[in-house]
Amino acid sequence: MRCLFRFGAGFTAVLALAACGGPAPVAPAPAPPRPAPAAAPARVTPATARQVGADELGRVPVLMYHRLAAQPKSVYDRTPADFTAELEHLAAEDYVPITTAELVSRRIDIPAGAHPVVLTFDDGDPTTFRLTPQGQPEPGTAIRILLDVAAAHPRFRPVASVYVNEHPFGGDPDGRALRWLADHGFEVGNHTRHHTNLRTATEAEATAAIAEEDALIRQAIPGYQPKTLALPYGSRPHRAGLAVQGPGYAYGGALLVGAGPSPSPCSAKFDPAAIPRIRSQSTGKEAEYGSAHWLDELGAASGHRYTSDGDPSTVAYPRSEGAVAPECAGAGLAY
Repeated sequence: MRCLFRFGAGFTAVLALAACGGPAPVAPAPAPPRPAPAAAPARVTPATARQVGADELGRVPVLMYHRLAAQPKSVYDRTPADFTAELEHLAAEDYVPITTAELVSRRIDIPAGAHPVVLTFDDGDPTTFRLTPQGQPEPGTAIRILLDVAAAHPRFRPVASVYVNEHPFGGDPDGRALRWLADHGFEVGNHTRHHTNLRTATEAEATAAIAEEDALIRQAIPGYQPKTLALPYGSRPHRAGLAVQGPGYAYGGALLVGAGPSPSPCSAKFDPAAIPRIRSQSTGKEAEYGSAHWLDELGAASGHRYTSDGDPSTVAYPRSEGAVAPECAGAGLAY
């Protein structure tokens, strides 16, 4: 006779099996005790915020890179040595990389006392990233250098936002390089399919340029949704909102070229559709708009630099800063 019971656990199951005519099995061993949950992090108070100098309405450097070159030919080129030195400088100043997507989320999760920095790479140049035949980041590329610096400085997260056009990194026909980036915590963002000047394009051309590259990224990385756009040439469409929303795409933010740090994402001055960037540059023409100048200014006592309170659920800031943006009002903690 077939047994049609659905069994529970423990002793009830033992009795049920015996009633069905089978040998009674050995009762299972009791489950090991569950580990005690980790203690919740201490809530930020005005006193702890003051102690670490928290200012989450301070300014954030969003650095813009294009390519590495042993012999730079333009202000958009940096030598590998210059690039390495800049990352080392950031690590020594207790900057922690975040992505543009994390910036526009208005929830920055870095240690107390640290400062966020956004590393952005435009154009998908081969000197930014390539994979070896063994599937590893190629030595000498910007991403490999970033990984090496991060390995030497554990608080320095190896993340960045990489903005690509069609055929990135000199050709990535199967999307392997883009998938590697996404799988390792990097943001893959849209830079339009053909590096289209969205200011001079018609509205139809602009939306097509954005939507086509969005589709290429999602095709290369199944299940991935690009979250931000870097505007080619820093040029905004005539209808500014078109950069972040249109047929086939919706983004949380868009990057300009700019020449200075971004306001905090919880500042009333922050416009996610027009985030300024700082060109990575130390010397030469217009160096006063470059990263060396701005990192020195931000690091000064009066630099008004974003400093974390260590808790992404609160936005701590000196009372003299005024009020937070409405989007962050519920998390604000003035001291």
